[in-house]
Amino acid sequence: MDPIVRPVLFFVAWAVWVMPFFLFRPRNRPKAVQTRPAARVGIVLQVIAFTMVFTHRPASWNEPLNPWRALLGLVFAAPGILLSWRSIRFLGRQWRVDAGLNADHQLIRTGPYALIRHPIYASMLCMLLAGIAWCGTLPLWPLSLPLFFAGIEIRIRVEDSLLRERFGAEFTRWAESTPAYLPFVR
Repeated sequence: MDPIVRPVLFFVAWAVWVMPFFLFRPRNRPKAVQTRPAARVGIVLQVIAFTMVFTHRPASWNEPLNPWRALLGLVFAAPGILLSWRSIRFLGRQWRVDAGLNADHQLIRTGPYALIRHPIYASMLCMLLAGIAWCGTLPLWPLSLPLFFAGIEIRIRVEDSLLRERFGAEFTRWAESTPAYLPFVR
């Protein structure tokens, strides 16, 4: 495929993925009454993982993209984009980058949260895999996956502990019946 396909797919998919984070950003979101800065370690690991996937020689952007890699990237990007849009809409005023709870925090278990507890992290994984398909090069992209999963696991443990403290048995029942971020994997 023409070399222009790679950057177009990449930048359009990422722009569409990130849009709901700005469009649906809570305007009068209350200040968190409880936060856990430890989740920032997970964010740093995830950023490093994404950087590793997208770091390669500049000439890579000018190489033709194999059709199978273009299609594979779209297969991952589509659910990633859908999850980002739906997740942000369902979280509403509760969405924040840092792990934290509002005074009136609710346990969201509808929409994508009925299928997985952390659909935004699932969407990030989809986008990482799309990026690997479109522009990942060796040896960095295989090294990025363990870092990314470590980052997700840190963030999930921190957020789940906050929710468990706030909602007790209600959260525990939901966590026991709903996978964290990979469907069918508990």
